Amino acid sequence: MRRTGSAPSRRMPSVRAALILLLLAGAARAEEGLPSLTGESGDPDRGRAIVLSRQRGLCLLCHAGPFPEERFQGDLGPSLAGVGARLSEGQLRLRLVDGRRLNPETIMPSYYRTEGLVRVGPAWQGRPILAAGEIEDVVAFLLTLRD
Repeated sequence: MRRTGSAPSRRMPSVRAALILLLLAGAARAEEGLPSLTGESGDPDRGRAIVLSRQRGLCLLCHAGPFPEERFQGDLGPSLAGVGARLSEGQLRLRLVDGRRLNPETIMPSYYRTEGLVRVGPAWQGRPILAAGEIEDVVAFLLTLRD
């Protein structure tokens, strides 16, 4: 999916996103999470498309959720059902940006952090899996999963 408009590029994070990454290097606390990477709300429809995509987000490789149209949902990670009621916007964002801040042993990829990672394919070295705007889209969608 190509994004248009003023969304930050995949290679060059915005100044705001760079400040968020500095927060990560410091003490992002699980109960607080992270502020928006873009300063704007994400689009839940685009976020849903990313979550369900077998090429972009790959979320359903490990997570199941309220997606009856999707076969072969994973069970390695927690269910996404009700995640919007369990976690705040900032907590969801922290898990997507860098879940290792919460659990150093997690197998969930860091969708936005690029530094200090191991076993990263050459095509992805120095590049986030999802752009800042895409992270915000996924967060907006996950917040809709309240039941």
